[in-house]
Amino acid sequence: MYYTFFGVIGAFIIAALLGKIMIPVLHRLKFGQEIREEGPKWHAKKSGTPTMGGLIFISSTIIMTAVCYLTGIWSGMDIPVGKEIFMLLVISIAYGIIGFIDDYIKVILKRNLGLTAKQKFLLQMIAAVAFVCWAVYGEGITPVVRIPFTSVEVNIGIAFIPFAALVILATVNSVNLTDGLDGLATCVTIVVALFFTLFADSGKFPNQAVALFASIIVGGLLGFLLYNRYPAKVFMGDTGSLFLGGAVCGMAILLEQPLALLIVGFVYVMESLSVILQVISYKTTGKRIFKMSPIHHHFEMCGWKETKIVTVFTLVTVLMCGLMYFFG
Repeated sequence: MYYTFFGVIGAFIIAALLGKIMIPVLHRLKFGQEIREEGPKWHAKKSGTPTMGGLIFISSTIIMTAVCYLTGIWSGMDIPVGKEIFMLLVISIAYGIIGFIDDYIKVILKRNLGLTAKQKFLLQMIAAVAFVCWAVYGEGITPVVRIPFTSVEVNIGIAFIPFAALVILATVNSVNLTDGLDGLATCVTIVVALFFTLFADSGKFPNQAVALFASIIVGGLLGFLLYNRYPAKVFMGDTGSLFLGGAVCGMAILLEQPLALLIVGFVYVMESLSVILQVISYKTTGKRIFKMSPIHHHFEMCGWKETKIVTVFTLVTVLMCGLMYFFG
């Protein structure tokens, strides 16, 4: 357990220091976020706030992982963890790179929508399928689907690959949708990563590699939150949100708990579901279910302050993670 404290504290310090260095650089490079017109009008004041700030916690994750290796933290664990931590870094960074390309097109090339939907889908699907195949055939992850809150386990064989890939795709894009308010995706993912830290360090499904990596994510996000909380001095951008999506998916797959994401990532699910329902309703009936989607914007339109929405969504995540940890 000591290594998780080391991971949290070390990554927090690194991210906090990197924020002081990188945010002024992002300002000088004019990496400012352009606010889309269809969003809430009061978000216009956020235009120009530096984006791609996810590089802060991405860098802290890479640096802290290297520190753990160089200081011999891994050697004090019960089992070799290097390969699995490397896998988690690869899947996270792969999605972070996709997000970086998207941000680069938006910010530098001034195409506000970034990559096309087809381009995003293709790149994300390649990363997802490659990771799942690596996990199953390279690391022996069993193709079993465990149903939360039951003892039911179903071995779906080769079908696990497309199933897990679709779970990854859905989760990554749901995390991306959640990143719409100052500190929202950051706070929600801190709780989710903390859950994986505790869950992977418990007796149910022990995995020290996941526990260490998750603790580093927690620390990096806490350091980033110093600058991302309301009013945000920097946004994580797609660079950061896709990196986080890849990270939580990688941890769930290595723990052989892909469906756990439906529970601990309840807020992510609701963000995506609100968009899907809104589109279906509008195209079939011409009416909107929500005042605006994703759902955090609906609550904004109802008069909730950003800080209230972030607090409530974070507490909901705490509740769902608690249910999964104790009863899942």
